[in-house]
Amino acid sequence: MGVHDCWVRSPLTDNIKDPDGYRFHDVLHLAHAAILHWSPTFRALIKQKRKSDRMFDEAQDGGRAIVVEEGLTAWLYSCSKRLDYFEGHDGISYDILKTIQRFVQGYEVEKCPLKLWEDAILQGYAVFRKVRENDGGIVIGDREKRTLLYRSFGDACER
Repeated sequence: MGVHDCWVRSPLTDNIKDPDGYRFHDVLHLAHAAILHWSPTFRALIKQKRKSDRMFDEAQDGGRAIVVEEGLTAWLYSCSKRLDYFEGHDGISYDILKTIQRFVQGYEVEKCPLKLWEDAILQGYAVFRKVRENDGGIVIGDREKRTLLYRSFGDACER
């Protein structure tokens, strides 16, 4: 028996009665990382928490920060379902953006302008819809350009 014979794939699921694509929600954390330069969840996933400053590590990258981001992402996802995952939207409601601003008070991302949040949400959901539609793909974040791109396996980059 070879090494690969023992490997069992654990498929992602949506963890809800009526599947809705939530299994791909990590795309939204990637949007936070690329566009807002903030994602304690993504930092934890790739084991890149900022350990050099103990207080900063605990307050900005710790468990509570991760729960804040996960909670915010789940709440926004719930809102997005009623709005066709922001398909065709060129903006996010001011009420949603102000709620996000209140949600992240006390974390480094509270300094981000609402327009940056809007960009992260719209780009994140544009890529999310493509990943969901294609049941996967390649997600490319560019922190310098503050962009998130989708590429299907074998295709050229597209937004």
